[in-house]
Amino acid sequence: MNNPTPIEHNGQRVLTTAQLAESFDTETKIISKNFERNESRYIERKHFFALKGDELKIFKASRQNDDNLKFAPVIYIWTEKGAWLHAKSLNTDQAWEAYEALVDDYYRVKQLNNKPMDPLKALMQATHNLLASQELIVGRVVEIEQKVDKQITLDSGQQRRLQQGINKKVCSIESDKSERSDLFRQLHKEIKDRWEVPSYKDILRQDLQNVLNYISAWKPIRRTE
Repeated sequence: MNNPTPIEHNGQRVLTTAQLAESFDTETKIISKNFERNESRYIERKHFFALKGDELKIFKASRQNDDNLKFAPVIYIWTEKGAWLHAKSLNTDQAWEAYEALVDDYYRVKQLNNKPMDPLKALMQATHNLLASQELIVGRVVEIEQKVDKQITLDSGQQRRLQQGINKKVCSIESDKSERSDLFRQLHKEIKDRWEVPSYKDILRQDLQNVLNYISAWKPIRRTE
């Protein structure tokens, strides 16, 4: 049996379902079915870890070349005790032999070697994990900011800018002050109707430039006498 590529999680070595299936010379669906049939016997964080959300994204990022993990919404990774339960459930000579080999050559290799990780390698691994975490955090912050922006209405300065745009437009159309009130009402109504708001103050910040462009191009509907 070829030794699987080492994976560590929470300070201990683990195996993916695919690695465990390969070690036991079976298929991943057999491992998954075996787990489903005996799920009550498995304890999370003792026998397995179910990676989801940000934890799953970080794990996938560390194994970018593994196409089997690319679209999985949840990934199970198995501890030494989890591998033991699978071997016990499968109960074949081949599974037991493979389990013993895993314990000797994979799960307990650190205990046998008793060698500390190379400081440079440890620093590079820690840096990689930190960058991956930061990338996820930045992505979440941007996503939240975009959602918040869609709900923020105009502040006082932006409201004043909008009113100035309306005043400038109306004054450029009508020089007679006594005739401007109808134009103001008309333009305000069109803005409220077009952006479906009860007041210009309720216009969303992200729509401000579009409203200003509309005002700039606006032409009133003149009433015929």
